[in-house]
Amino acid sequence: MVIGLTGKSDIADYMIIATGRSQRQVGAAAERVHKAVKDLSGRPPAIEGLPMGDWVLIDSGDVIVHIFRPEVREFYNLEKMWLVDLPLDGAKDTSEGAS
Repeated sequence: MVIGLTGKSDIADYMIIATGRSQRQVGAAAERVHKAVKDLSGRPPAIEGLPMGDWVLIDSGDVIVHIFRPEVREFYNLEKMWLVDLPLDGAKDTSEGAS
């Protein structure tokens, strides 16, 4: 799944969320993405979680890639968090009581 982050966050322009069926598959996919980013950009991206293989994060700057095992992806449910519509700038905050 590709999620556009423009207007939602300054951390990156896009987030990619993928699933591997096992720790070995997650690790192999992460190594492949890491190599591809390095080959394309000339510099290695930051990578976290590779030794465990449950959830690997690859940060290339403009694009962040998350690769999960299915149960870990379901637990964190990043899609739900990042696909929520944010309130419009300047929208009236109705959570405060009237003065």
